[in-house]
Amino acid sequence: MEGTILITGGAGFIGAHVAEELLAAGWRVRALDNLTPQVHERGERPSYLPDDVELVVGDVRDPDAVRRALDGAEAVMHLAARVGVGQSMYEIAEYTSVNAYGTGVLLEALLDHPVERLVVASSMSVYGEGRYETAGGRVVEAVERSREQLERAEWEPRGDGGELAPRPTTEDKTPSLSSIYALNKYDQERMCLLFGSAYKVQTTALRFFNVYGPHQALSNPYTGVLAIFANRLLNERPPLVFEDGHQRRDFVSVHDVARACRLALERGGAAGEVVNVGSGQSISVLEIAAKLAGVMGREHVAAEITGKYRVGDIRHCFADVGRARDVLGYVPEVALEDGMQELAEWLEGQVATDRVDGATAELAARGLTV
Repeated sequence: MEGTILITGGAGFIGAHVAEELLAAGWRVRALDNLTPQVHERGERPSYLPDDVELVVGDVRDPDAVRRALDGAEAVMHLAARVGVGQSMYEIAEYTSVNAYGTGVLLEALLDHPVERLVVASSMSVYGEGRYETAGGRVVEAVERSREQLERAEWEPRGDGGELAPRPTTEDKTPSLSSIYALNKYDQERMCLLFGSAYKVQTTALRFFNVYGPHQALSNPYTGVLAIFANRLLNERPPLVFEDGHQRRDFVSVHDVARACRLALERGGAAGEVVNVGSGQSISVLEIAAKLAGVMGREHVAAEITGKYRVGDIRHCFADVGRARDVLGYVPEVALEDGMQELAEWLEGQVATDRVDGATAELAARGLTV
């Protein structure tokens, strides 16, 4: 399938890479983006957005802007969202407005402008804690960590009376929504899948894990952890690591994510599915900070382990990508070492305004870090 596709949030980090992927596959690409200053500091079309992308500047909550952007489109890639676990816990109305209400505006517009395909970006945050096993090898749901446990610096989740070992998380794991952002993303995916089922639109929800790569918004203190760490290292300041740094995550190259988005449009078997998009590998936050410092030539800037926790954070979550392989034909291609090297090369010459201290102070002032 080729034709015109609308990418909401299409001028953002992931959106621009998806646009490039789809242009190469023969699609005509239109992007709807409000160029929010938290991501686009100058409020201008970013230089990294391919020239062949038609940009409609507007808010996904504006029905008129959405209808203009949909004109002539045969498919929609819905990426528009406010992103950030910590910030979502105090900008509750704004996050819910953009993420849930904005999705509602888009879906209502699609009633009058039907499309053949709809792909929505969800998030690994909907899982809360990932999948775990007992010492006897039985898969269990982890007990959510209590505030009292975290205040004692007992970081590991427990369940079934003992310690648990983290395992790759599959899509059938029961959601556990530990932040407003997680709730919003679950709303987005369910709204789109319900709409697709009711109106016979082939719809797929992709649960992105920790996406990294060139063109991340380095000055946004609520973006992905690698971008935040890169910001600190560029400014010769230590990355701030919460808890003890041994929490494990799945870091996936934006190039793999863009390819998964294209495959979700092309593969008929993906309709109605929720699919993990990750690397299928895990690494601790402390290890990723050290790797990034190494490839950036900042080995002398050691990460600072704060020993604090943030409300809404989880301990371990990394992807099982078996369903993505089966229904999308997706296999991660970018090794972490190669992706980190590409990120380091892009970071050379980049300038980032360090707003991390301010964001951390805001969370602390609201009692969201302890």
